[in-house]
Amino acid sequence: MTRSRARMMVGAAIGAVAVAGLTACNDVNSADSAQLDALTASAFSSAPLAFSEVASSYAGDGLVAFAGERGGRGPGRDGRDGGPGLGFMGGGLGDAFAGGLGGGRGHERGPFRSGIDNGDCTFAGTDVTCAPMDRNGIVVTRVYTFRTEVGVAQARPDSTTDFERSRITTKGTRMSMRRDSIQITVDHTSDRTVTGLDFDALQRTVNGTASGTETTTGVNRDGVRFTSVRETSDQTQGVIIPAKVPDKTYPTAGTVRRTMKVTLTLAGGTPVVTERSEVITYSGGTTAQVTITAKGSSKTCTLPLPRGRLTCPE
Repeated sequence: MTRSRARMMVGAAIGAVAVAGLTACNDVNSADSAQLDALTASAFSSAPLAFSEVASSYAGDGLVAFAGERGGRGPGRDGRDGGPGLGFMGGGLGDAFAGGLGGGRGHERGPFRSGIDNGDCTFAGTDVTCAPMDRNGIVVTRVYTFRTEVGVAQARPDSTTDFERSRITTKGTRMSMRRDSIQITVDHTSDRTVTGLDFDALQRTVNGTASGTETTTGVNRDGVRFTSVRETSDQTQGVIIPAKVPDKTYPTAGTVRRTMKVTLTLAGGTPVVTERSEVITYSGGTTAQVTITAKGSSKTCTLPLPRGRLTCPE
């Protein structure tokens, strides 16, 4: 790769990862393929813009970590920032998936509760539909279904609620306040069900899917237009959390599958595609197995529960 080509590609990568409030090396004159790989990989360290609004296992707050604007939370480094465990993509792993939330019985306490306040929501038939929320150009829509153990639909959750389904979409476009006028368009959706929310339930079971696309366009520091696309998916299958065991606030069964693909393209250039996946398996013990796949190779890591630090082989 020529030095000028490296500068152009790194400039595109810098523009792409800047939308997540990240920093990159300023010395682009000495860029090489290894440095480009590092910059591209840093795009995996944050959640896409507004992905935090949908129901998923990602911990990153991509809604406010936007183009270097103030107020954003950076990429996850450990349990104190962006989710537990060095190495998880998307800003970290959500607290509920690592035992970081206290237990409790009934819908008012414990993990995977909606937190809906019904202030601007309407109950009709079996669904609770909330008014759209505009987050500075990003519109969030929410539809919930609440039922008791015997199947009676409810207008809002309470201590008798046993079943909850949430369907959330996030769509819209944001322009950065920077002089390079980066534009980001997002389209995310999630569908999650939780059972066992009733006061007398012995466990909560979670199943759900989330997916989204974040498309970023702008001009890099070399004056070259670029496009960055991040495609994210999340699947929660049969994740079970005991409801009445004080020392087990973490999942004891189930699987979480997370994938992200980043595509960087310079005007007139060839797209550079990088993919990563994470599979988290809970088997009842005090550790979860995490299989990470990137660049065609996989490694098996361990996550101590509750809220431990991800460790991987060298």
